[in-house]
Amino acid sequence: MDKNVISVKIMEEKRDESTGVIYRKRIAICQNVVPEILRKVSILKVPNIQLEEESWLNPRERNMAIRSHCLTWTQYASMKEESVFRESMENPNWTEFIQRGRISITGVGFLNCILETFASTFLRQGAQKGIRIMEMLLKEQCGTPLAE
Repeated sequence: MDKNVISVKIMEEKRDESTGVIYRKRIAICQNVVPEILRKVSILKVPNIQLEEESWLNPRERNMAIRSHCLTWTQYASMKEESVFRESMENPNWTEFIQRGRISITGVGFLNCILETFASTFLRQGAQKGIRIMEMLLKEQCGTPLAE
């Protein structure tokens, strides 16, 4: 549901019969969102970026964990993101969303800081977009408006 995602391929999917946990590993191909001015640097001039995502859905305990990282530019950048959706302790009808990300860019000189700032801003916006998409899907599934 993100316009920057070109395709997603499920690489592995399995269910642990004893715990009920569903594991998925996916590879996403996304448009390169690095601003054109920064693509003057040859290593950034690629049309697409690959991301790997692993998720663990536990329907019994009503939680899901997601871990993703960038497969493109691994010799220069480390971008990792971890998210958890779980039942709220305050109200079992609420969902808590916890997200952490780490970005480290090396080997491109003075552009390290600029690229880290861009990546951080982009990931923050992506998290907000992910929340909006999740809320939309939940509204569709529940058929009722959620509290704003």
